[in-house]
Amino acid sequence: MSRLQNKTALITGGTSGIGLETARQFIAEGARVAITGSSANSVAAARAELGDKAIVIQADAGNVAGQQVVAEAIKNAFGHLDILFVNAGVAEFGPVEQWSEAAFDKSIAINVKGPFFLIQALLPIFSKQAAIVLNTSINAHIGMPNSSVYSLTKGALLTLAKTLSGELIGRGIRVNAVSPGPIATPLYSKLGASEADSKAMADHIQSQIPVGRFGDAAEVAKTVIFLASDEAAYIVGSELVIDGGMSNL
Repeated sequence: MSRLQNKTALITGGTSGIGLETARQFIAEGARVAITGSSANSVAAARAELGDKAIVIQADAGNVAGQQVVAEAIKNAFGHLDILFVNAGVAEFGPVEQWSEAAFDKSIAINVKGPFFLIQALLPIFSKQAAIVLNTSINAHIGMPNSSVYSLTKGALLTLAKTLSGELIGRGIRVNAVSPGPIATPLYSKLGASEADSKAMADHIQSQIPVGRFGDAAEVAKTVIFLASDEAAYIVGSELVIDGGMSNL
């Protein structure tokens, strides 16, 4: 396939999970790809896997000044940008009474503030037929206990997809969103729970998914490819939910 032939693309949080799989598929579709990652280890691993097929940039997704640095790196590497997939994010859960201001601010910075200022920094180099895809979540739609902060950040990102779609379409930039449900990625292993608790949580979540399984990162990546490609030229300000029917219950 070559749906992204000669396109330039940036994927934030592209060193693992959905981001890395999307990078693989973007490359297979003919795109020139850059990805960001926050940790030195994940950046090194992604460089080892992708080699010269992708530019790998270490960046803190929640650092505003760092977004300008990323934009400069993309300008120097590509000259212009056709596709941005905002995928970097943090998922932290807990009851309302246990949240600290510092933890709250961290989630806001990584999931909302950083993406906003990255888009701002990239505006001068977006092509006239560019596509932005924001990775939100079904948590923006469902009242899952202990997900208050995560859900509000994803709700904010979903709203951003809708408002920016109206603001930027005059520049030739389409903005859309994908909202995955439970996806089998390393995310769940990073929540700090014991193996037994993690399995119990996974079993409970899976029981709420009509198709009876977690989604695969490749299924999200294929949806992002569609929204980023010229096939979706008439899709603006939309959200594609990828959750196995979970949010319809």
